[in-house]
Amino acid sequence: MSAMYQTNNYYGYGYGQPRGSDYYQPANLIAPPVQAQQIAGSNISYQYSLCTGRRKALLIGINYIGTNNQLRGCINDIHNILNFLTTRCNYRQEDIVLLSDDQPNPVCQPTRANMIRAMHWLVKDAQPNDALFFHYSGHGGQVEDLDGDEEDGYDSTIYPVDFATAGVIIDDELHDILVKPLQQGVRLTALMDSCHSGTALDLPYIYSTKGVVKEPNMMKDVGGDAMGAALCYMSGNTYGMMSSLGNMVTKVSRGKGMGKQKREQMRQAKFCSADVIMFSGSKDNQTSADSVENGQATGAMSYAFIKVLSAQPQQTYLSLLQNMRQELTGKYSQKPQLSASHPIDVNLQFVN
Repeated sequence: MSAMYQTNNYYGYGYGQPRGSDYYQPANLIAPPVQAQQIAGSNISYQYSLCTGRRKALLIGINYIGTNNQLRGCINDIHNILNFLTTRCNYRQEDIVLLSDDQPNPVCQPTRANMIRAMHWLVKDAQPNDALFFHYSGHGGQVEDLDGDEEDGYDSTIYPVDFATAGVIIDDELHDILVKPLQQGVRLTALMDSCHSGTALDLPYIYSTKGVVKEPNMMKDVGGDAMGAALCYMSGNTYGMMSSLGNMVTKVSRGKGMGKQKREQMRQAKFCSADVIMFSGSKDNQTSADSVENGQATGAMSYAFIKVLSAQPQQTYLSLLQNMRQELTGKYSQKPQLSASHPIDVNLQFVN
């Protein structure tokens, strides 16, 4: 790891007894194909990564210490992910960068400039079959979409620790920095544990728990906004309540999203032949929970990701999504999302 970045000892995390038998287990696991794939009816190709090359990770956790927006579990999240990657996924600690607002070294603070610099470090010189991991745990939100590439009229955002002075980072920027530079056959796995994170990397293919690509449904999304606002109100989350209400009003006033042709044009514009997948903590119109599990503050999505893969490491993309949703069902309103840079066979084995 570059000398400018430091890591701390991870926090212990008690997950209780493994629940592997409670999760859906695929009968047969099929490894990703070695050869390049082609989108039907086109000359566009893409390549799954075998994840046999170099491994690098960037983990960002922001508690916004000492502010009115303070969270409790985000720094815990990145140390738990650090432990998971190094003990179970063959990542070396020297190839992992941590940014968090509890570190005294200024270059390890999750400022906007440091986050962007670290994201460029993550993807630099990536080669086919390399495995990159990006984890963000912190505040998320939405701002008005200015370039017309969002179905709901909003860009997803993440909030650096200095967002009040330096600004937020929008999904278009994340896509340009983390996705566009990658060549065919490079894997980037992104885990986004923040509010409104369903399209945080602007990936064009979003999958349902039935394994099919989802299409937008405005009225369903508006209902989700209303429910999200009510739940935030009851929990005292004024910021989340106002965000959900604002989304609902905007969608109703516009009346409709993109047409089918426009949607397909945007999907092609965001397509990437690299192997990029993202698990996000909530839909674009949902908030994500900062909660307590087994006595430790944590993001619900980060907790579910680690717990499911620790209990049952052999998963398909679809079973991992289903099992994470199962883990959160009954305790949280949010629904984890799976998106990808290219069409994926959700019944293939998830490798990282």
